[in-house]
Amino acid sequence: MPRVSRAQAERNRAAIEQASARLFRERGLAGASVVDLMAAAGLTHGGFYGHFQSKDELAAAACAAAFEQSRERWRRRMAGQPDARAARRALVQGYLSARNRDDAGTGCPAAGLSGDVAREPAGKPVRAAFADGIRRQVDTLAGLQDAASPGDARRRALAQYAAMVGALVLARATRGEPISDEFLAAARDSLLGGAAATPTPPEAAPAGRAAQRARRGRAA
Repeated sequence: MPRVSRAQAERNRAAIEQASARLFRERGLAGASVVDLMAAAGLTHGGFYGHFQSKDELAAAACAAAFEQSRERWRRRMAGQPDARAARRALVQGYLSARNRDDAGTGCPAAGLSGDVAREPAGKPVRAAFADGIRRQVDTLAGLQDAASPGDARRRALAQYAAMVGALVLARATRGEPISDEFLAAARDSLLGGAAATPTPPEAAPAGRAAQRARRGRAA
């Protein structure tokens, strides 16, 4: 059987990480087998160990990839905003949206993976990857605070991020019930205040069914 080129091997590894980042957020760390993950990447099960030593190693890589996707969405939302306050408002509105609630596979890894990571034993690589992703998100929020000191900015960012993630987790757990939308709206109102909490439209409206979902807000 011919060996793949180094470039192709790198593309295959990236495909596995991206597919796993989605499936782990949708199903949880224990809900997707190696066979499932490789199939989602369009590859055979037998090739897995040519890229990763274990599922634990892949979980850490997929977690890091999921947070990088989230950071890129945050960067896009902040781009072009007139000031830090407007940038923070755009982040909160996008995060606490029905789209982010409904699309767990492309949504926030903090909300999608926190329960699974909390149950992982100490020393598992995914715990370090998860903590690093959280720290980076909090640092971004801290840089958008109107605060008297770096310490105060960080405390505000920690509280805001905790409120955002907690509201999203509860909204997902109660999806289909009126209280699900109430969690999102109440958190937006608390963090932004009144009319400022109204969700902003997405940057682009995809065609068809996706357009209807996009109008409800972007994934975080």
